[in-house]
Amino acid sequence: MSTLTAVLIIGATVAALVAAAVLLRARSGTGSGTRSLRRRFGPEYDRALERHGGHTESAHHDLRERLERYGGVRPLPLEHAVREHYAAQWTMLQERFVDAPRQAVADADELLARIAATRGFPEPDAREEQLAALSVHHPHHVESLRTLRRTAQSPSASTEELRAALLHVRPLFEELTAAATRTGDRPDRAGAESGRHRRGHLLKPKGSGA
Repeated sequence: MSTLTAVLIIGATVAALVAAAVLLRARSGTGSGTRSLRRRFGPEYDRALERHGGHTESAHHDLRERLERYGGVRPLPLEHAVREHYAAQWTMLQERFVDAPRQAVADADELLARIAATRGFPEPDAREEQLAALSVHHPHHVESLRTLRRTAQSPSASTEELRAALLHVRPLFEELTAAATRTGDRPDRAGAESGRHRRGHLLKPKGSGA
């Protein structure tokens, strides 16, 4: 074997090893990124993947862009009086549901948009940006807000569909209005549980004994 042939073989071998290492690193990075994004976004990760037709790279780009734009948002605390005011408004719109279900759902959408803006998220007139920001900080409940908005805008939505949309978005309302703890902007679980118990008698037709 000539010296030139040996050099070429060695060079090809080294190039192959380098390419394999790069590929392995890329695959490892992708897997790590997937796990990190799944942990951060929970169900929102799967929804992003579905919206991008199962294309992982596009979904990851979407989620990382949201993190870059809104991950640094530090939700502003709500004063006790403000939280109580929002709670009263929510109770009123739930009670109005009996007579005007579609209007109550539309009012809930508007109220949630105002609360989110008060907490420091994008303003109500930038709904898509607001949803994107909420998906970073409230990934487990933001889809319920999307559903609420779709249902409110659907002329064919039944009363039961409107009722379900309003009930399912309640956890997001509770998170947005919960008192922060001393360890940061984490919900006061006791307050949230109290809100859940108050739901039982609401959104029921007049004359219902249930």
